[in-house]
Amino acid sequence: MAKQDWKKLLKADPTDWLLENDETQPAIRYYTLRDILGREEDDKEVKAARAAIMTSGPVPVILEGYWDKPGFSFRPKYRRTEYTLINMAQLGADGADPRISAGCEILLSRYIDSNGGLSFTGKPSYFNHCTAGIMGATLIDFGWLDDQRLQTAMEWLAQTITGEGVADASDRDTSKGDYKSRKSAPSFVCSANGNLPCAWGAIKAMLALSKIPPARRSKNMHEAIKLGVDFLLSHDPAVADYPFSRGNKPSSRWFTFFYPLGTSADILQNLEVLTALGQAKNPKLANALDLVISRQNQKGRWLLEHTYVEIQEKKGQPSKWVTLRAMRVLKQAAQQK
Repeated sequence: MAKQDWKKLLKADPTDWLLENDETQPAIRYYTLRDILGREEDDKEVKAARAAIMTSGPVPVILEGYWDKPGFSFRPKYRRTEYTLINMAQLGADGADPRISAGCEILLSRYIDSNGGLSFTGKPSYFNHCTAGIMGATLIDFGWLDDQRLQTAMEWLAQTITGEGVADASDRDTSKGDYKSRKSAPSFVCSANGNLPCAWGAIKAMLALSKIPPARRSKNMHEAIKLGVDFLLSHDPAVADYPFSRGNKPSSRWFTFFYPLGTSADILQNLEVLTALGQAKNPKLANALDLVISRQNQKGRWLLEHTYVEIQEKKGQPSKWVTLRAMRVLKQAAQQK
């Protein structure tokens, strides 16, 4: 498929819609210029669009007050330091901002346990691949990959997948806390999923590891990625019938496209991660890609079907964020060698 042929998959081209100077969602224009049009970071328009992220839209609102202290509590979950940082990273916030740097320092200093594992509590017994993956991806997006603490945490994450160099989850102290079962073991086994391999955890772990340049990945990281890709491709991503311990069918969350993304994942993020890891041409993705294509409306736009936090978009309405995500995947699938 030629480089521009991927747009033939669209019922209409929404690029101009995404490029609007929308002060409520300035990151959309930035990512569209960069990821859809292929502009470089030093392009004048790209630089202006990125600067606008810090002066309009949700990021300055978060920085100016929609931000509670860190801590392991679930309400209000998405105002905690951990989740505000995760959301701001997805919104394209500048990691050099001193307030964001301070928040990242909190993650690095408080939420890495003695073994190097990332968790929302800093306690090994609370580790799972979901939280470790999204926290690692967030810190990498904010420019902390050179920090030795994060490097150690990413190596530890890889070890929990391969089983090399770390204790199995069953050896960890789980004597305290209602969430003592929130722990994971090699091959993505998670007691939160009835001691079955968790695909959401695999996706989040692969998300973090995919952001590490190949030349900087350890042997263990390369092996962890292979295991993660093999697991995610062991089932049809369009069906998402990965091992699950509750009910008699996969979670409906897989089939609702949403933004921003937390510990759970949709089919679209599964595709995002797999294409980022070089699997765009794998025929096992064909059904999932067809599913994504089928969900656009007549204007070539995708709906926001679920959200944890409404960030300038309403559930059930055309979503610039979901549309951008879908277009990235379709472009990658067409252009990857």
